[in-house]
Amino acid sequence: MKKDYYEILGVDKKAGKDDIKRAFRTLAHKYHPDKKTGDDAKFKEINEAYSVLSDDQKRAQYDQFGSAGPNMGGFGGGSGGFEGFDFSQFTQGANGGFEFDFGDIFGDVFGGGGRRQTKRGRDISVDIELNFDESVFGVERTILLNKVSKCDTCGGSGAEKGSDMVTCDTCNGKGNIREVKRTFFGQFETNAVCENCHGSGKIPKVKCRTCHGHGVYKKESEIKVKIPSGIENGEMIRLSGGGEAISGGQSGDLYIKIHVKKHPIFKKEGQNLVMDLGIKLTDALLGGEQTINTLDGAIKVKIPEGVSHGEILRIKSKGVPSERGSRGDILIKIHIDLPKKLSKDVRKKIEDLKKEGL
Repeated sequence: MKKDYYEILGVDKKAGKDDIKRAFRTLAHKYHPDKKTGDDAKFKEINEAYSVLSDDQKRAQYDQFGSAGPNMGGFGGGSGGFEGFDFSQFTQGANGGFEFDFGDIFGDVFGGGGRRQTKRGRDISVDIELNFDESVFGVERTILLNKVSKCDTCGGSGAEKGSDMVTCDTCNGKGNIREVKRTFFGQFETNAVCENCHGSGKIPKVKCRTCHGHGVYKKESEIKVKIPSGIENGEMIRLSGGGEAISGGQSGDLYIKIHVKKHPIFKKEGQNLVMDLGIKLTDALLGGEQTINTLDGAIKVKIPEGVSHGEILRIKSKGVPSERGSRGDILIKIHIDLPKKLSKDVRKKIEDLKKEGL
């Protein structure tokens, strides 16, 4: 079944990257599995849609072919009428039946007549914990990963420095080799990527001493990640190419899941920071001044005379920064702390006020 990624994110087909990003953040925050409103399947669907529409190349491919296009997880329009066919009876080696790889069959036979498919390295996911103020203002973090990476010595070529590249003796420079596959459809000749040269048709005359000619090897890598301001708990950041490298292919992606520590005073509501402030009855009646600790430091807040319980005071431009540089506000909800016990003098004064109709 084809998926409408625009409909999943609730955006127009002409939506810009910022609109797509905002829609993703809102939905990811709503449907994150850790939330009461969470939905694991919906969350994965939202992430899938965002991973395509946030990437210019994948989005262009999707707009042309839809979710069934190349690298979109579908068979496309060339399945030749096999939609709805039950393949479960043809399990590998079952009851002495046929042995085959469906990925190879549909990729090589029905998926483009021998076109090479770019191999892709493994995706990696990590978790990062942020302080509340880091999630508000953004921060740059360095992640240390032990992963398969491109060889720094040979630049991924697999050749020793100064060594020439020569024609692959396995495929004779073609980059692919012919294979015969036997399936329940019959016998087919297909093109397979040469494992010796990884489809390039060239191999190093002298192999790199660091990666032994593979062009990649496992090592400790430092990756700097820029966390944007206003990021929400549970959001995912995708770094294209930040995953594991692979010989003769493109690197996978790095997915970073954000965990934000709770703040003792503030909560985020969009671009605003919300807090509760308890004041004395006398301050509510006569007005006063209180010092609060904001994320920008301590500031004095004027309590207006006659303020009501539950009233909201606003401090402008001290909230969460936006991508355009402006900031939200701090919203202070007033709670009037009423005394539980009254002295005789205080009680008499209040009774006098009551006689005056106050």
